[in-house]
Amino acid sequence: MKKLALTGSIIAFCAISAFGATNQALIQKAKEAGLEPIPSGKALRDYQLQKAKDTNLATGYSPKMTPAQIELGKKLYFDPRISSSNLISCNTCHNLALGGADIVPAAIGAKWQANPHHLNSPTVFNSVFNSVQFWDGRAQHLGDQAQGPIQNPVEMAAAPKLVVEKITSIPAYVDEFKKAYGSKVKIDFKLIADTIAMFEETLVTPSRYDDFLNGNPKALSIEEQEGLDIFIDKGCTACHNGINLGGTMQPFGVVKPYKFANVGDFKGDENGMVKVPTLRNIAETMPYFHNGQYWDVKDAIKEMGAIQLGITINNDEAKKIQAFFESLTGTKPQIIYPVLPPVTDKTPKPSF
Repeated sequence: MKKLALTGSIIAFCAISAFGATNQALIQKAKEAGLEPIPSGKALRDYQLQKAKDTNLATGYSPKMTPAQIELGKKLYFDPRISSSNLISCNTCHNLALGGADIVPAAIGAKWQANPHHLNSPTVFNSVFNSVQFWDGRAQHLGDQAQGPIQNPVEMAAAPKLVVEKITSIPAYVDEFKKAYGSKVKIDFKLIADTIAMFEETLVTPSRYDDFLNGNPKALSIEEQEGLDIFIDKGCTACHNGINLGGTMQPFGVVKPYKFANVGDFKGDENGMVKVPTLRNIAETMPYFHNGQYWDVKDAIKEMGAIQLGITINNDEAKKIQAFFESLTGTKPQIIYPVLPPVTDKTPKPSF
């Protein structure tokens, strides 16, 4: 009996060792496929600071990404008074309680208007890791991106002058800008948008997937690892790579047209390129694709295999890839909804 027990222990030990070796091989395979973990600790802070510097956030002011600037950016992010109607904030379409998105096929803005191109709101979480912003990649960084929806007549519909008038008419905001940037600060539209961008840079969601890439072989279940392996072998990492598993411009409908290409008129940029959406937190950011036509991620996986790679991804493979996607659901930063400062009699009134 003792001999049998000893033999069983040896077999179990060998199985565990083999499993660990297999995990380590998959970690290396993932890295060779271009997948990267979210930086942590000082490395993440350095990344955010460098990104703020490279994208000229808060031009002329130093230091950047201070607690005062980030807290002010959070208030501006949640403040619906930046819109002409006083009803729509950045958080309306990029809801931090809903995976950083709005969970509808096409974004809804001023006067209850749907996006005229039937474009879906991408998540704001981890957007600091994108190479470009917007589906057509027209913004190079978050500061530029923040300016777009504010001015767009079917989104927040507020001219830059109006936004500046609103913010500077509120003494508490003026005081907070001085605290964040110094007493001689000039509150202009760019600085307002850049301050929002600094807050957005902090919206990072590390997950078990990052633990796995960082060398913890037990961070993912066997099924999740199988899904990751299939994801790599099928060629999905050709577009979904880097820290964000997306965020770069790539051709869309490479092999054949997207099934719902006629929903909306979006065709990508001038070269037909489309920003690859991040796969982080994808289990929370349905519906999928630029026009939000798939609610089941397995169907989206199959469609991508067909139109991008020219392959058939069967149900079992799609389920395993979906399991891997679950590991990309990250830990959200704790966000306490801010108390916003009151308006004064000088604050422009809302218009509809």
